[in-house]
This record gives sequence, structure tokens and C-alpha cells, in this order.
Amino acid sequence: MAVSVVALASTKHYTVTAPDGVTLAVQESGDPHGPAVVFVHGLLGSHLSWDAQMSSPELQRYRLITYDLRGHGLSGKPTNADAYTDGRHWADDLAAVIAASDARGPVLVGWSLGAAVITNYLAAYGDERIAGAVYVGGVIELRPELIAPHPDVYRDLASPDLKTHLDAERTFLTLCFEIQPDPITFQRLLANAALASPQMQTAVLSMTVASAEGLGSTHKPLMLLYGARDSLVNAEHSIARATALNPRIRSKLYAQAGHAPFIEESDRFDRDLSDFIDAANPR
Repeated sequence: MAVSVVALASTKHYTVTAPDGVTLAVQESGDPHGPAVVFVHGLLGSHLSWDAQMSSPELQRYRLITYDLRGHGLSGKPTNADAYTDGRHWADDLAAVIAASDARGPVLVGWSLGAAVITNYLAAYGDERIAGAVYVGGVIELRPELIAPHPDVYRDLASPDLKTHLDAERTFLTLCFEIQPDPITFQRLLANAALASPQMQTAVLSMTVASAEGLGSTHKPLMLLYGARDSLVNAEHSIARATALNPRIRSKLYAQAGHAPFIEESDRFDRDLSDFIDAANPR
């Protein structure tokens, strides 16, 4: 399918207010009349995490919606810990974006922490308003056996010393990739990480994740995509835990990728995502 340069370059920006008053920055591109896809980035990211998908010719026939999570990017950054530890707030944010954008039966795509946001959304709102969900390097639960141990990194992310804090952000970002991105992309993502709220980085590790109520109760299509060389999430244990909660879940491992297969193997990821969206939206 031919995609014009104008279509690839056109992006709509607006804000949505969450129930607790946090302002969320939202972006849209692609075909405004196509099936809707809502992308939910991970810790220290923003909508820029999805740049490869926003510019992908494979995905331009869909309505592509991104937003910056609370405490990230251009969205509001509350200073109270409860704004980040209570998983319901993150669920309400996603529900507010879906409602304000009038996305009809969207496919939800969550990377890392973004997958936990989707789980909390499913627990709070059910799956009636969505067509399905794709978890990418997804956090199923914040349990030690599912998260790779990097205690020094997470300790230093919470450090009040600026140098220590920024060095930890660089280390965390490096751990996201088995196949490192080009230097310009890495530098942009690193600058992106520096925008994240320090209070959020301290509090989010205690975020509640309603996995049984969310993953366990949905009947819509669910796909888990992991890099086999993920250095931040234990892929095999996460898949096992998710399928124990919901045997209908399907999964794929990208043998060469790390925590960010949508960046490391973007062409393959875009094809897999396109196939999932089409199957979830039969003509």
C-alpha cells in the first residue's frame, strides 16, 4: 500500500485530563478512519518510544494513538507518591485517553510498565471497549521472580544525587536493548528519560498490579511478545505466569532481541502487530 509523505508526517496533538486532575499529552497519526491502536510506553519513556511505529508504512492504515504516561514526557508530574503507587490511577488515565479520543474498539499495545497499565485498565474497566491487547516485554507482576535483579540500578534511580540518578537512567536504558539503537535514537531516548519525574521513579516500583482481575478475566485476544535476551524482565517466567492466569494468551519470543523488540526488530514487530490488529478487527 502506498503511503504519502504527508500522511507519515501528520500528527495531531491534544491533552486529556485524568479523573485526579493530571494532564495527559496525547498524539495521533496514521489513518484517522482506520482501526484504532493505543500505544502505552514503559518506564522512563514517552510517545517518542514508538517513533518507529509512528513512521512505519506497515502501520499507516491504522489510527495510531500515543500518550505520555503520568510522570513522563509532556504529561503532568504529580509529586505525591499515591499518584504512582495506586495502579487504578494509571488505569483511569488510559480509560480517559480512550474516551476522549473516541477510539472505537482499539487494540492496546503496552511496553514493559505499559503492559501493567493495561492489566490495571482491564481489571477496572473490563474488555468490552477494546478489541484486544499486545504486551511487549510486558511486566505481568512486580514480583522478584518476574523482574531481572538490578538492585543497584533501581536504587540509583531514586538517588537525590543528580549525577548518580542520571547515570542510572543511562544504565537502565542500555539494559533495554540487546541490539543497541543508533546513537541519535539512543541519545533522544536518554534525554527522554531525563524528563521523567523523580518522585515517579521512586514510587512506581510499588505500583499495584491487579493481574488476576485484569489478565485473568479478559476474553479478548491477548498476545505477549518478548525478546529472548531481555535483561529487565524474565520472559519465560512472565509468559508462564500470564498463561497460568489466562490460558487463552498467545506468546512469541524474538530470539535475538532484548527488552524492546519493537525497536530492535521493528519491521518484524510491525508485521506481527498488523496481523494481530487485522485478526482482532475482522471485516
